Parts: sequence; C-alpha cells; structure tokens
Amino acid sequence: MTTGQMMLMTVLYLAAFVAAAYFTRAKVRRIAGALAGGAVFAVIGVLAVAMGEAQNWWRVPKAHASPFWLLLWLGLAVSCAPVYLITWRVARRFGGRSLALCALVSGIIGPPRDYFYAATFPSWMVFSPGITPVVADATIYVLLVVVGHGVMRMFAGPAKDDSLQTG
Repeated sequence: MTTGQMMLMTVLYLAAFVAAAYFTRAKVRRIAGALAGGAVFAVIGVLAVAMGEAQNWWRVPKAHASPFWLLLWLGLAVSCAPVYLITWRVARRFGGRSLALCALVSGIIGPPRDYFYAATFPSWMVFSPGITPVVADATIYVLLVVVGHGVMRMFAGPAKDDSLQTG
C-alpha cells in the first residue's frame, strides 16, 4: 500500500467516524473514548503486523518504508474508532452478551475480509498458507473489539451511563 493510499483510507475512515459519531449521537466524552480505544488498539495492531511478519504468517511489502508504521498506526486508530461507537450503542441497547457476540462475529468475518483484500491487492499484503495466519488474524479482530471497547469504557464509562438526549 502506498503512502497516498494509506492517507486516503485514513481520511475515508475519518469521515466514517464523523458519520458514526453523528448517527450514534455520541457526546464528546464518548467520542474521545472511541479515539482513545482506537489509539490503544492501533499499538496492538502494529505489533501484531510486525509479529506476523517475523513469524512469516504474512508479508506486508511496504513495511520497510520509513513512514509505514506511523501511517499504519494512524490508519488503525482512525478506522477502529467508528467500531467502538457502534459497539457502545450495541452494548447500551442489548448488554454485555451482545458485545461478546460482536467480538465473535468480528473474529469470523475479519479474516475473509483481509484475505479478499490480500487477493485483490497483493502489493498490500500476502498471507502465508495454513491455518495459523487465519487464527492469528481472527484473534486480532477479536482483540479489536475487546481491547478498544474496554479502553473506551475505561475512558468514558459504561454504555448504560450515557444519556441519548440531544442537546
């Protein structure tokens, strides 16, 4: 993935974050919590990409370019933040079990999504054969929901504590 592509995707995810904040009626504290959750998970995501490269589970061709890791962290932080606003609303409406279901569903649909992108854009990422890369990728997706939502909750409080009144 080129630097320009990474920046474009980050801007598009930022637009998705703004839309998610609007449609979920999130207040400033919840928005800040979602961004904090994204920032913390992005550290885990960057470490996971590096670990997967070291273990030969996948290869990211541009990983040795100097701005790559910073742009990857920024892109992950911004792209995960809308997820946390959505999981906040899910947890507020349906409770903790639904949040666990969100984590499970994320772990199930994440790897096929990544494998589709890797097959479509092999210059972005190439997966090694076998089940290990699939399990590792699924684990990262589960952590995306669990860690990021947990950080948001620590930062902004439980979902049930928020009022949804506008104004």
